[in-house]
Amino acid sequence: MKSWTMVKILRGTLIMGVFAFVVCFPLDYFELTEKLKIDLGVFSFLGVVLSILLVFRTNTAYDRWWEGRKQWGALVNNCRNMAIMANVTFPKEDQANRHQLAVLISNFCISFKEHLRKGTKLEELIFVSESELEIYKTKTHVPNHISNQIHDLVQQQYKKGYITGEDILNFKPQLQSLLDILGACERIKKTPIPFSYATYIKIFILAYALLIPFALAPILGMWASVPIVMIIFFAFIGLELMAEEIQDPFGLDCNNLPTGTIAHTIKNNVFEILEPEKKVTKIEHKVYEKIF
Repeated sequence: MKSWTMVKILRGTLIMGVFAFVVCFPLDYFELTEKLKIDLGVFSFLGVVLSILLVFRTNTAYDRWWEGRKQWGALVNNCRNMAIMANVTFPKEDQANRHQLAVLISNFCISFKEHLRKGTKLEELIFVSESELEIYKTKTHVPNHISNQIHDLVQQQYKKGYITGEDILNFKPQLQSLLDILGACERIKKTPIPFSYATYIKIFILAYALLIPFALAPILGMWASVPIVMIIFFAFIGLELMAEEIQDPFGLDCNNLPTGTIAHTIKNNVFEILEPEKKVTKIEHKVYEKIF
């Protein structure tokens, strides 16, 4: 019952059960079943058509969910690789830049997850000074700006002679992957299922469920028709609403991707690699837990 989608499905099913009872009771009581009878074969054919549409609908929604999961899995791997690359190439005594890179990678992931929702929440970023915060407030695309800072930090290390040209080439795939993954997730977010298509399926399901009591009542009677109508509606509308929930996998619904948890994992990993002797404070953990 923690799933809002399941609550909507159950509410709709109960309402449909009440409707089926309202339809079947007078048909049975006044013996009108023969006059208003609809051939059940029509519904068998329509049920097959509706099933095909729902299979395509759920497959499309799941493909979007799985593509989002693959992109975030790639983000985890590339952030770890970038941190390991920096750990073996940055001077061991250069603690400031090691810390700064860990902060930037962490903040990229933290800002990324909210960028895919309703916009980056700057108060969630870690180790950000007031001056940096003011700069972030002027940016409409915070993850893009942080990615630019990561590129700039690596380039400054090269200009100072701390890393070589070969090191820059090794850094390049991980650096580019940040915006590649960001762009792929934005494509999923900003390309929703066409509204007319989703609406059409809902109308089809509703019309099917509203008419099928007239076909079942003459054959099964009132007491058997009502639960069967509810089961049919539960199956069809459940698939549709679950597909609607997962088609945007970056939100906060129960079945959406745990991007907050993944970002938190990346943060812990990069700090453990670049600053193994330090731990993020308990206060920072508590603040971060609010974003889940």
